[in-house]
Amino acid sequence: MKSRRIIATAILGLFSGIVVAGSVIDFPVEVALNPDGSGSAAGNMTTARFSDNDVEYIGCGTRNVDLGADGIFQFGFCQAGNAAADEAFCSTENPDLVAALRSISAYSFVSFSFNDLGECTRIGLSTQSFYIPAGKVK
Repeated sequence: MKSRRIIATAILGLFSGIVVAGSVIDFPVEVALNPDGSGSAAGNMTTARFSDNDVEYIGCGTRNVDLGADGIFQFGFCQAGNAAADEAFCSTENPDLVAALRSISAYSFVSFSFNDLGECTRIGLSTQSFYIPAGKVK
């Protein structure tokens, strides 16, 4: 019985080191602007937040505006700025894209594209354990 406890303790000790380690992926914000005014952006929110510069950011949000008798107006937006101070912004009234934006979290990888009118044409959100920065969350 005593030897089983020693073996179990040794195995748990090995696995606890593996669990703590984990994979971490830093993804600084990238902004691509096209001559026609369209473009795209992508980046990890925590990488942007904990970057060594004070200009990098990325994120999205939604707004609901009560119009009284006319109902509720809903829209969403995404914005980003990279280390070189290039900025991207788009907004959308598309209900499917607005609904997708509601799944954003503090550890999301965000990507979006927009047309020459500044309308979001694609929004991607991914929340994975490897986007949480090492040593930032316990």
